[in-house]
Amino acid sequence: MNKVYLSLGSNIGDRLEYIREAVQMLHNQEEIKVVNISSVYETDPVGYEEQALFLNIVIQVETSLNPLSLLEQCQKIESELGRKRIIRWGPRTIDLDILLYNQENIVSEKLIIPHPRIEERAFVLVPLIEIAPDIKLPNKPILLKESLQLLRDREGVRVWKQQKNGEDVFALFES
Repeated sequence: MNKVYLSLGSNIGDRLEYIREAVQMLHNQEEIKVVNISSVYETDPVGYEEQALFLNIVIQVETSLNPLSLLEQCQKIESELGRKRIIRWGPRTIDLDILLYNQENIVSEKLIIPHPRIEERAFVLVPLIEIAPDIKLPNKPILLKESLQLLRDREGVRVWKQQKNGEDVFALFES
């Protein structure tokens, strides 16, 4: 099984419900098992800033899918949940990004792993480090939590709903 970290975000409608549905849709697939989930963070928009605040999480999954097949599944879920790609970095019902796939470096026309902006985005690093505190990028000596310390926008990432250590991965979505 492949160990993968995915980032999920939403800033339209019932943000938590879109994230919950996306996680459930991933988990319902035979080839994917959700094994860990971060707390939910409310974050300031990045890039295109004239939009609503985001909710973001990072999940760890185990999958038998190869990276491109996993990307296709993520894009299918985005489409099924009403994602429209109108403005780059603009509002979205759901966004799923593959952050890391094992400790592999992958560069293709459709996919770059690790995610090319992973070290620049506090809204990704904070939840990722929560569930994988000692994680590094492939072929890099420093921990990602050291990269996080260099970012100025850490304050724009606030705990919105805390995941309790040892809880079932879906307990976060219960009232």
